[in-house]
Amino acid sequence: MTPISAADLGIEIDAPGGHGVYRWLLASFLIGKRIRSSVAVEAYRNLVDRYGLDTPAKLARCAHRDLVRLLGQAGYARYDESTARRLHELGLGLDAGLESRMNALQSGSMEAAEFERWLLGFNGIGPKTLEIFKRGVALGNKCMCRLTTNRVG
Repeated sequence: MTPISAADLGIEIDAPGGHGVYRWLLASFLIGKRIRSSVAVEAYRNLVDRYGLDTPAKLARCAHRDLVRLLGQAGYARYDESTARRLHELGLGLDAGLESRMNALQSGSMEAAEFERWLLGFNGIGPKTLEIFKRGVALGNKCMCRLTTNRVG
């Protein structure tokens, strides 16, 4: 299995508005599932690069049937319905709170552990997804998420 990094997907973690963090979290969400990494990468590219779901708001507004179709085009043969539902919920939650939590991390008013607990509250984000996400970013007080050199697979 070839390891995957944010840079491999063209993700700039430090992009304004937390969009790079969102993109890496979305990729981590897909990579962390029991599916071939090539399918996860193709699903990410379908969602973000081809269909333009490059912000949490756009993901939240995407119709369920479109998410199912995009996942199917990437090679999801199973779990496309449940994954689409979880992606929609993720988009809604990130749209409502990602930017404010990133600002709180940057200002030092939120601890990284609190941010991690918030992420784990999303349906479909468990320890494996969080581990993948953390390999790609460094969370800390008074600093923005930044890209690390770790590759994940």
